[in-house]
Amino acid sequence: MFKLKRNDTSPSISGTCQNADGVAVDITSATVRFHMIDSNDVTVVDYAATIASGVAGTVRYDWLTADTDTAGGFRGEFEVTYSDSTIETFPNTGYITIRIYDDLL
Repeated sequence: MFKLKRNDTSPSISGTCQNADGVAVDITSATVRFHMIDSNDVTVVDYAATIASGVAGTVRYDWLTADTDTAGGFRGEFEVTYSDSTIETFPNTGYITIRIYDDLL
C-alpha cells in the first residue's frame, strides 16, 4: 500500500513493470501513463509518467497538488504503450492500493 497525506506531492509513486513470472519488462521506447481512481470509480489522475529505467522496467509518477487534495482510498496503475502501439497495464493483476490521509491543518 502506498500512503501519503492530503496535499503532499512527495514521495513520488513508483513501481516496476513485471510479467506474470515477476521478471522486469523492458519498456525502453515505450510511453507510460499513471491512472488513479477513487472509491466511486471516478478518475482522479490520468497523466504521463516517467520511465526511470527502460531496461529495468521502472516507472514513476510525480504528484501534482490537485492529485492528493482529497483524503480517502484509491486504486492506481501504470499503463504502458509500446512502440508498436500495443498496451499493457501494470500491475497485471489487481491494482496499486493508495491511501491519502487527512493532515492536521
